[in-house]
Amino acid sequence: QVQFVESGGGLVQAGGSLRLSCAVSGSTFRFNAFGWYRQAPGKQRELVASISIGGITKYSDSIKDRFTVSRSNAKNTVYLQMISLNPDDTAVYYCNSGIYVDGEFRYSERSWGQGTQVTVSS
Repeated sequence: QVQFVESGGGLVQAGGSLRLSCAVSGSTFRFNAFGWYRQAPGKQRELVASISIGGITKYSDSIKDRFTVSRSNAKNTVYLQMISLNPDDTAVYYCNSGIYVDGEFRYSERSWGQGTQVTVSS
């Protein structure tokens, strides 16, 4: 069973930065694409970034040019570097593995990790 352990969240002031990590176990990491999602209170979970097996990245318009997704096949870990954070980025952040369908990332694991809370104060 694939497991995701997210970490690196915290409380940060607007304009600050954080680097999230997602440690993945139970899968052949290098053969999977991954996505970072976030869920704010009262809102649906949304995809913010994804990275393919070959390292090609895609981003949602809401975070483009501020977030960078990367992966380490040696460490079985996916990262999300976030800069210029604003209060709208406040959410619990999750990662999941998946595939691309018609160029769009779709997560594949039903079981999610606990997520990591990011809170941005104004």
